[in-house]
Amino acid sequence: MPAEPAPETEVFLSGLLFFDLVFTGLEHPPAPGTEVWTGGMGSGPGGIANFAVALSRLGLRTSLAAAFGTDVYGRYCWDVLARQEHIDLSRSRRFPEWHSPVTVSLAYAGDRAMITHGHPPPVPVAELAGSPPASRATVAHIGLDTAEWVHTAHQSGSLVFADVGWDPSEAWSPALLEQLACCHAFLPNEVEALRYTRTDTPEAALSRLAELVPIAVITRGGEGVLAVDGTTGETAAVPALPVDVLDATGAGDVFGAGFVAATLTGWPLVERLRFACLTASLSVQHFGGALAAPGWHEIGQWHARTRSPEYAFLDDVLPSETVAGIRRGPVTLGFGDDDGWH
Repeated sequence: MPAEPAPETEVFLSGLLFFDLVFTGLEHPPAPGTEVWTGGMGSGPGGIANFAVALSRLGLRTSLAAAFGTDVYGRYCWDVLARQEHIDLSRSRRFPEWHSPVTVSLAYAGDRAMITHGHPPPVPVAELAGSPPASRATVAHIGLDTAEWVHTAHQSGSLVFADVGWDPSEAWSPALLEQLACCHAFLPNEVEALRYTRTDTPEAALSRLAELVPIAVITRGGEGVLAVDGTTGETAAVPALPVDVLDATGAGDVFGAGFVAATLTGWPLVERLRFACLTASLSVQHFGGALAAPGWHEIGQWHARTRSPEYAFLDDVLPSETVAGIRRGPVTLGFGDDDGWH
C-alpha cells in the first residue's frame, strides 16, 4: 500500500495577533511626569505571529488563522507575514473598522514589560480555526474558547503544542488546564506554570503538569528550561546560552517554535531543549519577537563559530549550501533599508 502523502500544512496555528512596537536601551521604566529617550526602536507582527514566523523560518510549511484589522497596523502585519515570511493566511480574515491590537514593549534589565490595547476580534478564535487542516503539528495559545478546535486537531492526529498568555485578571483559573487532555506538549513560562498549578517551585509545577500532558516544558528566562517527556521517560534541564539581551519580546514563542521543529525532527529531549534555547537566544539579540526569529543561515553561522560539542547534532540538519539571510524588523512601521538584512 503506498504511503499517504505528507500534509500540505506542516504546522497550523490560530490565536490573537498584535502589532508590536518595541523600545530598547532603557535603563529603567519611565516614572510619572518624566520623559525617557531610548536607544532603539523596532516594530513588527506579534502574538501568535511570533510562533508562525519562527516556524516558517525553520523551513516548516506554516498556516495561520488569525483576525487582522484593515488599519495600517493590520495591513502591515498581513503583508509581512504573507509576502515576506511566506505564511499561508488563507484561513485568516480581515475585518474593516476593527482596530488591530497593539502592544508596546519596554525592554530593560534583560527582560521586558508590555502595555497592550485591543478589543476582542469580531469572530472568536475558535470560529477562525474552524475545522483545522491536516497537519503534523498544531500550535495554540489556549484559552477558554479554544477547546473545540484544539480537540478537533488532536482527533485528526496532529500533535498539539500549547502555551498560555498573561492572565490580565490574575485569577489563573485551573480550569484552563483541563484543555491539556488533548495536547501533546505544554510550554508555559515559570510564572504561568506556578500560578496555574498553585505550586511554589518550578520543579513542583513541572511534576503537576506532567500529570496532565505527555510533554511538559517550563521556560525560566535566564535560568534556562526544564522539561519532562512522559512518552519517552526522559527528563532534562538545560541552561540558557549566555548572550547580551537586547529585547526579550516574543522569546518564549521563538523557543516554542524551536521546540516544535526539534520534536518533529525526532531528537532526544535534551537536544530538543538545546535547539529551542538556541533559537530563543539568537532572537533576543535583535528587536521584537517575530522578526527577530533566526533562520538556518544564522543557526549555521552560530554553529560554525562555536563548534560546541553539545550541538553536534546540528551537523545532520544544517543545509549543505548557504541559505540566504533573513530580514530583520524595520526600524519603524513601513520603512526599511539594506541594514535590515543579516
